[in-house]
Parts: sequence; C-alpha cells; structure tokens
Amino acid sequence: MARLSPFLALLAFVGITVGSPVVKKRGTNPTEPDPDFAVNVKLNGITYTNKGLVAFGLIPSDFKDSTGDTLGGIGSAIALSSFTSNGDGTFNGSIVAQPDRGFNIDGTINYQGRQHTIDFVLTPYYGDDPLSFTDAQQTLQLEYKSTLLYTERGGVQTSGLDATSLRASTSGFPSNALADPPLPVPSGLNHLTLDSEGLVLNSDGSFWLSDEYGPYIYRFDSSGDLIQAIQPPAAILPEDANGNLEFTSEDDPTTGRASNQGFECLTIDSTGKTLYAMLQSAPIQDGGNKKSNSRFTRLVAFDISNPSVVRPSLVGEWIVPLPLSDKGNTLAASEIHFVHENVFLVLARDGDGHGGDDNQSKYKQADLIDISKATNIANTKFDQPANPVAPKGKLDKSVTAATYQSFVDFIDDDQLARFGLHNGDPADQTLIDAKWESLALAPVGDPSFPNDFFLFTAADNDFITTNGVSLGQPYNAGLDNDNQFLVFRVTLPSS
Repeated sequence: MARLSPFLALLAFVGITVGSPVVKKRGTNPTEPDPDFAVNVKLNGITYTNKGLVAFGLIPSDFKDSTGDTLGGIGSAIALSSFTSNGDGTFNGSIVAQPDRGFNIDGTINYQGRQHTIDFVLTPYYGDDPLSFTDAQQTLQLEYKSTLLYTERGGVQTSGLDATSLRASTSGFPSNALADPPLPVPSGLNHLTLDSEGLVLNSDGSFWLSDEYGPYIYRFDSSGDLIQAIQPPAAILPEDANGNLEFTSEDDPTTGRASNQGFECLTIDSTGKTLYAMLQSAPIQDGGNKKSNSRFTRLVAFDISNPSVVRPSLVGEWIVPLPLSDKGNTLAASEIHFVHENVFLVLARDGDGHGGDDNQSKYKQADLIDISKATNIANTKFDQPANPVAPKGKLDKSVTAATYQSFVDFIDDDQLARFGLHNGDPADQTLIDAKWESLALAPVGDPSFPNDFFLFTAADNDFITTNGVSLGQPYNAGLDNDNQFLVFRVTLPSS
C-alpha cells in the first residue's frame, strides 16, 4: 500500500480529497506557473519552491452574516473543510473562517465567538498578462453559506469583552474530573471571553481554537459547545507581580504573554495526535515588553492522542526567532501551519497596508521554520517565569533556536500586479490589506508535481466598513476594507 505524504495524510484526517486535474493546452492561461516566477529556498538540505500568486478573491467589507452582524475579521483563522478537483483545472471547496473579537476599534464588545462556512471555486491563473481587478476576482469566487455561534458551560454565549476578571477552576466537565483551569471572563459577566485566533478542524466535527486572552487552547464540539480547555506552562500565562493571573489585554502583565500577543498560531500534525500553538511574540520575561527585544517566541506542542485525557501533556516547546524589520523591531507571527515532521510555515508581517497605519507594507510573508535541531525546553526550568530563556531579548547560550527561512512574499509587486493589486499609495480598493493572519494548504493533484500545494491566506480586515452593523447597531468606521484572500502555488517536499 502506498504511503500518504504528510500533507495528504493530514487532509485525509480532516476528510479532504482531491483528484488529478486535466492538463490543458497552453494558452492565455497555461496549466502551470511560469518558471520565471519560481523562487527556490533551501532549509535543512531540502529545496522548497514558491511558484507565485495564482488566485485572488474578496468578500465586500459591508457583507452581513446570518445574525445580521457585519462579516468581518474572517482572516484571523481559516481551515479547509473540503477541497475537490473538478477535472478541468478548477477546484471546489469550503473554507471555515473564524473572526476574532468583533468590531473593537473603540473598545472591546460583547461579541459572541463564531465561525463562518464559505464555499469557493478556485480557477488558478498562471498567465503573465495582468488581469484587471474585477477579472482577478474570478480566480477565487467566494460564497458565504452559514455561521456557527460558540457557547460555553451551560449553553452560555461566549463574549469578546476584555478579560478583566477570572473564573476559578471548576470540576464536573466531563464527569467529576477537574476540567477547567481558571478561565478569563469580563468583570460582572460570567461568560468565557475569547479573542479567537488559530483554528484546527477535527475529523469528528469538533474543532480546536487558540485564544489571545488566556492564552489558552479550547476544543468545541460540532455544535459550537465548549468541551475542553488547555492551559499552557506558567512561563506563558500572564501573571502580575504577585503571581496572580491577569488576563486583561489592556496592559502588559509582569510575566507571560504580552498584551494582545497570545496564541495567534495553531496547527496539528498529519496524524492528528499532536497540537501545536505559538505565541505571536516573546513572553514579557523573554523581552516581550519591547518590540526590539521580542523576537524569540515560543512554540509548544501537546499530546492530544487520547480524547479522554482532560489535561493533555506538554510534549514539546521550542524557541522560534522571528524576523526583524529594517528598524530592528520584531515582525510578529500571525499563523503557523504544519508542513511535515519538524517543518512548519510561519506567517510573519508588519501592520501596514489597507486599514493599517501606513499604505506601504515592507514585510508580509509565509516563511519556513525547522525545529529538528532546536532545543526542546518543555518541562524544564524555562517553563517557570522566574527563569527567562531570553532575558532582554538575548537567547540563553544553552538553547538552540529553530532555523528560520524566508519563503513566500505576499507583497511582491510583479505578482500583485498580475491580479490588479498593489502595495503602497493610493489607498483604494486594490491596495493589499494590512493584517494577513491565516494559512491553509490543499494539494494541487498534479502527477507531474506531486509535492505542489495551493497555499490559501486571508486578511483580518478588523470589521472596517462605512456600512457596518455590530450587535445590531449600525457603525461607520470611515473606510471600506474588504476581506481579501490570496492563493499561491508552492512545492513542499518532505525529503
């Protein structure tokens, strides 16, 4: 029996299948990317190839979901729930997209966590000639289908309000086991509060999400009800000077994850038995209080092979050196995706572009990391906040960090121009969005290139629109910032 590649094994675990596309004659849209587009990089002796941008799509900024709220922030996390070749060079599928905590430009709100199902038709464009902005949207046609709302203990809706208080550890979920660690809740409202980020789908319909407030990892069942909560090591938990948990996102804690720099990143291995989460940047004691010192973030791994285990064990923890801007500031991580054993994609970026502080972005990339030679610091002294692994941003000499390799550039001017997009002025609808925060992979199914995959990414538009509705109330954010999606074609061999 042929052995599935790690990616195909992972897709089979979720339930995604793909066939081989029909090879068409070359024409205005050939069936393979122009070799001139290819960018090759090497990581640990393996060559990986970025073959360029192949599709673009969007959902308008003022689109409403089935609850009547503005459909925004959907690029915070995406996962493919289906993907199928039509046999003619096009593909059909469904994306599950998860927004964060709602329209919170003027403060956090009581936004119920949720996910949206979006169907798509992918028609990859491999031509050299630039498409118009309108025609480019035909390469990834998106159709909203439905929304699933999240609830926690007792069927209570979750909230997006700032976590200014906490709920003590509780038992009874499930059986009489001590299931829930202290959980973040708003003051005066005993509702689990979520700043939802990463998303992983399971084969049984349940799903994991990572959260910035905790930062915790939660498992929900297929109806959106909370099943389980995973608490990370003490070195990652936000604590005040007295060692008390302090979940608020308004201020930095004394130790643990920095404000709004929690578990932005979540992925799972090809067996479905190991769950990985990564902080957006370094914990406070490792330099996370300054952008110039915060590059040494933490990647953790939990054993989830036995669903009956309430508290999955920590089986891995590694230091990942994030890239730096030309001013020496950390380019924080917005997502991670498993590639094969020890290798992951990491999305690192600045905050500039449409909806950002500046129209000109300098760094938005899906890069590669390899942890095969990195030091596993799980269950060592570094899991205690009193023992920083990178005090003031200087990595402890006893620790080897992961290998980091630049890979897929989202703001390559030539590639953007092929789809009617641009980086920098003017700030119009064709300006690339600022906050790209998600990754998903699907096999191309090309027998000539068996290691080729489509790399999907989507932007978090922060619910910015001039015609918005939040919790039933209209709002005008002063700008229309569409929900943009990009698709690249990449070669990801395992050896």
